Parts: sequence; structure tokens; C-alpha cells
Amino acid sequence: MIAAIQEATQFIQAQVAQKPQVGIILGTGLGGLIQEIDIAHTIEYDDIPHFPISTVESHHGRLIFGTLAGKPVVCMQGRFHFYEGYTMAQVTFPVRVMKQLGIEKLFVSNAAGGLNPAYQISELMILQDHINLLPANPLTGPNLDEMGVRFPDMLGAYDAEMITMALEIAAEHQIKAHQGVYVSVPGPNLETPAEYRFLRIIGADAVGMSTVPEVIVARQMGLPVFAISVITDLCFPEALKHVTVEEVIAAAQKAEPSLTRLMRELIAKS
Repeated sequence: MIAAIQEATQFIQAQVAQKPQVGIILGTGLGGLIQEIDIAHTIEYDDIPHFPISTVESHHGRLIFGTLAGKPVVCMQGRFHFYEGYTMAQVTFPVRVMKQLGIEKLFVSNAAGGLNPAYQISELMILQDHINLLPANPLTGPNLDEMGVRFPDMLGAYDAEMITMALEIAAEHQIKAHQGVYVSVPGPNLETPAEYRFLRIIGADAVGMSTVPEVIVARQMGLPVFAISVITDLCFPEALKHVTVEEVIAAAQKAEPSLTRLMRELIAKS
């Protein structure tokens, strides 16, 4: 794994002179932030040694290097999921490579179902904690001592200072932004009504199929993390209905201007 990370890193560094300070992972339907980046270089995932290839239709599959809000960034336009058949090591491989490239902070976005009855479609939820219900862990197996400790502490997995700044930015721009707990499940099917009730009972405010593996690896490597969900469908009993991928993407795109403004200003101030 270490050799693969080094090979991928060296391949990228041979093409990109800029050392990124900030890493960004964009979720389903949330590519609008790309328009804010002064792009210097783009690399397709399938050109990078050992990189997985995104198989989800709404995920483009490229690394974008440039400047955002005055900061050098590397942005994953498209992420990987356990349900695509990848191992957790493969899902989180790009985060390890971004760390080797030099990032100092990680910003993550995702699309999620709202379990909290106070939430509405296209609103934002800043992650203050998570529940991991995925059947595997990216740290399983021999520990990569070069990357971090065997038993990373997940207290404060989401950076409190960045959460506070994000809430201030949201209030300043009248952006509806909740704080909540994200639960990650395997997917790819959506949950049953009974499962939604269970997830709410155990303390989750939103449910999705990503983010947690990347956060675990980032925290093992000592990277501060900020993560945010766009609520794309409602999953509490009074609001449950059949939902399509197209509706999820449309809800995410409606929230993009608010998400983009918040992320851009937070990156500028971080």
C-alpha cells in the first residue's frame, strides 16, 4: 500500500508543480464548487497509478488542481463508495495520496437523506459527529505506521473551529445550516421505513453512503476535517415517499449556490 501511495503521488507531482494546501471531496450532484476554482491542472482518475475509477454516473472521476479563495487546492470531482465493490482501502486511497501531496485540511461534501423532522430538502447539515454502520473499516489489516497510529481517537473527528466559522458564515448570508449526526450505511439501496426509524432512534440526523471512511483515514493521518451534507430527500415517517436518483441530484443542485458560498468563504478563512 505504501509503495502504491508513493507511486501515485510521484505520478501526480511529475505533472503538477503546485503543492495543495486544501483537499476537497465533492459528493453527488455537488460539482458547482469547481466553477469557483482557478484551475491549473486536471488529471483523470484512470490515468493515475492504483487509483480506483468512479462507476457512479453522477461522479465525473478527476483530480482538479488550482486556486480557490486564495488557497492552493486539490479537488476530487467524484468519490468512491463501498457499494461499488471497492475495498475500504481503495475507497480511501485518494485521501492518503492527497495527504502525501501536502494537504493540511480536508473538506468533504455529500448528499444525504434527512432523518430529523426539522430538516427540509436542499438544506445543509454540518457534521458534528457520525455513526459508522459500514461493514468494514479502512484501518483493518496491517497498520500503515507511516500514516498514523493503530488506534486513532475519533473524539472531535470534525474540527470544532471550522464548524463555528461555518455557522457564522451561514448566519451572515442567511443560509439554512443545521448541525447534526451523519450515519453511514453500505447501500446502494435506500432504507426501509423501519430502518429509517432505527437510524433516528440511535441518534442520526442524516443518512448517506459515504464520508465516514475518508474521515477515519484523515483523522488517523492528523488532518482536520470539515464535512457537510445536502439534504436531498426526507426520511422521517410523515414525509416518506418514493425517490429517484434524478430527484436527489436536482435537490443537491438546488443547494449548490449556498454550499458553494459557504465552502468558499470557509476555505478562505481557514
